[in-house]
Amino acid sequence: MINLREKPANHERIICAVVSIFVFLCLWQFAAAFTKASLFLAGPVEVIKAFFVSFARPIGEDRIFGHILWSLSRVLTGFVIGSALGVTAGILMGLYKPVNAFIRPLFELIRPIPAIAWIPLSIVWFGLGEPAKYFLIALSSFCAVTINAFTGASSVDEALIGAAKMLGAGDRQIFTMIILPAAVPQIFAGLQIAIGAAWMTVVAAEMVKSSEGLGWIVIKGQEINSMVQILVGILGVGIVGFILATVMRVIEAKLFVWNERGK
Repeated sequence: MINLREKPANHERIICAVVSIFVFLCLWQFAAAFTKASLFLAGPVEVIKAFFVSFARPIGEDRIFGHILWSLSRVLTGFVIGSALGVTAGILMGLYKPVNAFIRPLFELIRPIPAIAWIPLSIVWFGLGEPAKYFLIALSSFCAVTINAFTGASSVDEALIGAAKMLGAGDRQIFTMIILPAAVPQIFAGLQIAIGAAWMTVVAAEMVKSSEGLGWIVIKGQEINSMVQILVGILGVGIVGFILATVMRVIEAKLFVWNERGK
């Protein structure tokens, strides 16, 4: 009898992934070649070919690798800023009840608002340049990291803290040796969510006002009515997003072997 809860082996997961992607591409090609979808949908062969050609032939002023680097630079800048602020705010909220009482209501008001809704205000506050994009990415990262840092810091076993105090540990020792190590797995989970949110946000931000980036490729393809270019941009977004998520999972597996969550 097959145990559906049993974790599949690595080779089984790879085979399943390859099969699922192959089936998806076949269905996509069939729809593009033999249905009315061909009127508004380019086939995967044409899109994949155009994607690889774009590494040698510029789209706008840059080849696609240049557009990827532009998007990544924006993501990493905003991600670092937002994550640093999120970790600080989350830990302070988890450790100090007055800080939590003061910040939490405002945070809960801001958290449900998608980053894309802040685009008009970001343009008013920061103009149409790079700072507006950094603000949007930082905001999306901040919300994801803050709630996880708060959860990690506030869920530390009080008995451990009490025992450390009885043994003469000071506040700094308690924070660095008990609270922070206990909160780090939750913080890292928040960082994984934040990098995905940041990547989605930069694509939206580049669609508003930009002259480079994967989001620009998509919106420019719409302007010139090029379905192939639109799908090339979307393919680039998906591939880079997948790579970012994979890198974060690999880092977590290396750093937190002791905290394997049984994925």
